[in-house]
Amino acid sequence: MLIFNSFSNKKETFKPISDQAVKIYVCGITPYDTTHLGHAFTYVFFDTVIRYLKFKGYRVIQAQNITDIDDDILKKAKEVNQNWRDLGNYWTDRFLSDLKTLNVDLPDHYIKATESIETMNHMISKLLSTGFAYKTEGNVYFDVRKYKKYGSLSRLDKKQMVLVAKERGGNPDDKLKKNPLDFILWQKQKKGEPFWESPFGRGRPGWHIECSAMINKYLGDQIDIHGGGKDLIFPHHESEIAQSESYTGKTPFVKYWMHTSMLLYKGEKMSKSLGNLIMVDDLLKKYSANEIRYVLLAHHYRKPWEYDESMFLEAKRSIAKIKKALTMFKTKGATYPKKLPEEFTRQMEDDFNIPNTLAFLIKLSEKIIDSKNVNNATAYSLGQIASILGFSF
Repeated sequence: MLIFNSFSNKKETFKPISDQAVKIYVCGITPYDTTHLGHAFTYVFFDTVIRYLKFKGYRVIQAQNITDIDDDILKKAKEVNQNWRDLGNYWTDRFLSDLKTLNVDLPDHYIKATESIETMNHMISKLLSTGFAYKTEGNVYFDVRKYKKYGSLSRLDKKQMVLVAKERGGNPDDKLKKNPLDFILWQKQKKGEPFWESPFGRGRPGWHIECSAMINKYLGDQIDIHGGGKDLIFPHHESEIAQSESYTGKTPFVKYWMHTSMLLYKGEKMSKSLGNLIMVDDLLKKYSANEIRYVLLAHHYRKPWEYDESMFLEAKRSIAKIKKALTMFKTKGATYPKKLPEEFTRQMEDDFNIPNTLAFLIKLSEKIIDSKNVNNATAYSLGQIASILGFSF
């Protein structure tokens, strides 16, 4: 099986670190608004990856976070005059409801950042004691000069990193930093904001340390696959590598980095900040979960694509064909194939070429529908493939 590794920028043969289990972490949401199609694209894809790995016989352990304390949540809570925790819980429940409807299986460990503060404090304390971090006026920063490989994942130079950090929530102009690229591990409490006690004083964790702490606590020092949107490569994933490897002393922190590409709408990236969102709950009023899932899987995870509602016409036709073919399957006296068609596994194992797999699924459906004598083995394969891709009939 070949997987494109964002770190090496090439396809690599998949070989888990351990034969005990494949460990996967996918970055979760910051719950201050509803689930949009860009979120669904990422989570439906990784759900399908995990389903396929399980079909191949791997034991998979997956963890995912909820960033339930963050500048964006506090800002939104103030805007709508709501308690930040209540706001986060509400949108987390809505998010999980949308994913459940889309037949996305929940991870084994689904963790709120606020539930892992103790682990974060332990990591930050060690980074301070080993010289990878420093404290200034109640804030604790990671010193990127102490980690020589900073920038290896994103392949950006220092000037580019500063520019991107400004765009994505960083503050290179912070006068308390030794270096513009140093990132915050612990933030001193500001008046009126929630806080937690720590060895560094009252405050709250930085964004990047949250994921490193949750991975370490629930999956260990090293994991097989780390997933998320491409926009998280820098500074988030870059900083995760730096602090995790500095904390554990083990490399690589992640064996395979997998990133989903951007979903565009009207020529721009679909995002909360731009407000150009297509909401999953709005789509569910008009289309079935299978049809939405089909539209998402019809695009290769590494290629950016632009949303157009006309895509659902094709999805409706395709899902109807699969459903019709499956209704022709007679279980009585059926013979079941020992393995699924090579075309299916070949496409899935070439960096999860799911669009080609869907084309094969439709071909299989048409073959069954056009046949006068339904081949039950072919129909069984169709049902198995549809299930692996997460469709529910």
